[in-house]
Amino acid sequence: MQQFKTESKRILDLMINSIYTNKEIFLRELISNASDAIDKMHFLSLTDSSIDSAFEIRLTLDKENRTLTVSDNGVGMDKDGLEKNLGTIASSGTLAFKKENADAAELIGQFGVGFYSAFMVAKKVEVITKAYGSDVAYKWTSEGVDGYEIEECERENFGTDVKVYLKDDEEGEDYGRFTEQYVIADLVRKYSDYIRYPIVTDMTKSRKKADGEGYEDYTEKTTLNSMTPIWKKQKSELKKEDYESYYSMKYYDFDKPLRVVHAKMEGNVEYTALLFFPAKAPMDFYSREFKKGLSLYSNGVLIMDKCEQLLPDYFGFVRGVIDSSDVSLNISREMLQQDRQLKAIANGVEKKIVSELTKMLEEDRENYEKLFEQFGSAIKYGVYNDYGAKKDELKDLLMFVSSADKKFVTLKEYCSRLKEGQNDIYYACGEEIDKIDRVAQVELMKKKGFEVLYLKDNVDEFALRMLGEYDGKKFKSVSDKDLNLDTEEEKKEMEDKAVSNKDLTDYIKDVLGDKVSSVALTRLVSQPVCLSYEGEITLEMEKVFRSVKGGQGAPVVAKKVLQINIDHPVFKRLRELFDSDHETLKKYVTMLYTQAMLSEGFDAGDLSEYFALVDELLVK
Repeated sequence: MQQFKTESKRILDLMINSIYTNKEIFLRELISNASDAIDKMHFLSLTDSSIDSAFEIRLTLDKENRTLTVSDNGVGMDKDGLEKNLGTIASSGTLAFKKENADAAELIGQFGVGFYSAFMVAKKVEVITKAYGSDVAYKWTSEGVDGYEIEECERENFGTDVKVYLKDDEEGEDYGRFTEQYVIADLVRKYSDYIRYPIVTDMTKSRKKADGEGYEDYTEKTTLNSMTPIWKKQKSELKKEDYESYYSMKYYDFDKPLRVVHAKMEGNVEYTALLFFPAKAPMDFYSREFKKGLSLYSNGVLIMDKCEQLLPDYFGFVRGVIDSSDVSLNISREMLQQDRQLKAIANGVEKKIVSELTKMLEEDRENYEKLFEQFGSAIKYGVYNDYGAKKDELKDLLMFVSSADKKFVTLKEYCSRLKEGQNDIYYACGEEIDKIDRVAQVELMKKKGFEVLYLKDNVDEFALRMLGEYDGKKFKSVSDKDLNLDTEEEKKEMEDKAVSNKDLTDYIKDVLGDKVSSVALTRLVSQPVCLSYEGEITLEMEKVFRSVKGGQGAPVVAKKVLQINIDHPVFKRLRELFDSDHETLKKYVTMLYTQAMLSEGFDAGDLSEYFALVDELLVK
C-alpha cells in the first residue's frame, strides 16, 4: 500500500471531519469532477473527429451491496495521473489543464480536494479509469488516511468510474439513503441540475400491465438534470411567462414577481444575474428568523442556496440567482465569505438593484408603490444603517404618504411643490395614517397650505434625521415647538398674549412639574391643547426607545412642551379658573395634559383618574 504524504493525511483528516459540514454534497463534488473530465474530452473533440460526443454522467445505485458509482466518459487518467491527482491531495489536474489550455471551457473544479469529500460517507472508494489514447486501465483503491493502492485492471472505454462503498449506518446517520433513487434524484436537482451534460440513472417506475390487470415495475434510463438553466438562455428566447413559471416553481410563490432582472454583467468579475422583486413580503421577513440571500452557482453547480453575502440587509427581499465562473472554488465551497470575487459581485448586484428600482419608480410607478408598501421599511433602514453610508444611493428611492392626497410621494416630488419661501420639509409621525391626519399640528399645517409627510414606521424619523436634508431643505417635525409659520403680525400678537398670560402658564408649569419642560400658547385649528418638543430628541424618538425598552424607563426623553390653543374656549375657561378656583384649575390641567399625551400616542398610565376628572368636570 502506498502512503499519502504526511501533509496530505492531515488535509484529508481535516477535510473529512471539519471542512464539509453537509455530507450530501459529496455527490455534487463527484459529479462536478465527472463534468470536468468530460469538459476536457469535449475540448479535445474539437480537433479530433474520432471522439464520440455522446457525453453523459451515469449514476449506478446498488442497494444490496450499499454502493454508489459515478461514471463518466471523459478524458480519464493514466497511472501518473492517479498518483498526481489522487495520491497528492490538493493537486488539481483541472487547474493544470486550464493553465495549459487558455481557451478551454470554464471548468468547475480547481483545487482537487472535492473528490475526498466522498470519505465522509464511504468506508472505501474505488476509482477505475482509462485515459484517452491509452490501452491500459487502472484501479485506485483507498479506505481513507491509511493510504491507497494502484493496480492494472480492465475497462473497455476511456473514462472514469468512482465507486463509493457506503459506511454502515449509525445513530443519527443513514448512509444507506444514498442508494435510494429518489434521494439521489433530489440531490442532483438540488446541487447539479444545471451541469451541461446529462446525468442519468436507471429508475424503477410503475405502469399498468398490458392486459390492464394491476401494475408492474419496469426500469428506465432517466435523465435527472435539466442541463440548461433559464438564466443561461438568451433573453430573446424567453417570454415573461417563462420567468414567472420558474419563479413560482423555485420559490413556491403564486404571486407574480413585480419585476424581473436578467442581466449578464461584465468587468473584473463576470457573472449572470437573474433577480426577482417579489409582490409580497414573506410572513417572517421582518423577523430574525428570515434568511436572505441569492443562490450562488458556478457553471451550473450550486455553491450556496442562500448566499447572504450577495445582498445587503436593506435589499434582503430580492430573490434570484448569481452564476459566475470567476467564483473561486477553494478548499471549501461552503466558506466563500471572504472571497474577493464574491465581494465584487455583491457590489455589482447592489448597484444593479438600485438602478432597477430607480427605473421601476420612473417607468412602473404602480408596481413600485406596491413594492415599497411591502419592503419600504427595509430600504429606509438602509438609509439609517452604518451611519448613513448608503444614504445618497437610497434617498431617491424613499416614499412617504402625503397629507395632500394620502398617496405616496418621493422627496424629489415633495420639494418640487414647496410653497414660496418654504425652507423645510415637514413631517408628522404616528402609527396610522388616519390618526396622523388628525394630529393638532397637522390640522394647522394643512390650514396654512403646507404639505406634510406622514411617517408611520419606527425607522422613518431616524432615516430622515440621518439624511439631514434633501435638496438643501431640512427636515422638520410638525411637533417641533418652533415651526416659525406665523407672519410678523401674528408673532407680535402671540408675544403680547404670552406676556399677559405668563402668570397662567407659569402656574400650569408648576402644576405639571417635570412632566413638561415648558408651557406655551399657540394657535390650533380645533383642539384645545397639544404636545410639542424642544431640543434634539423628538416625541417619536422617545416612543421608539420606550417600545425597545418594553415600556420601561427610556434612555432618552424628549423635552415636552404643553401648548395651549388661545383660540379655543378651554383657554378662556383656564383663565377664569386661574382668577377664581385654583383647585378646579389643577384638575383641568391634569385632564388636558393626559389628553395631550393620549393624542400624541404616549402611555398616560392609569386612566381611572382621568375618567374620574372628566366625569366630575362634566357636571360642574
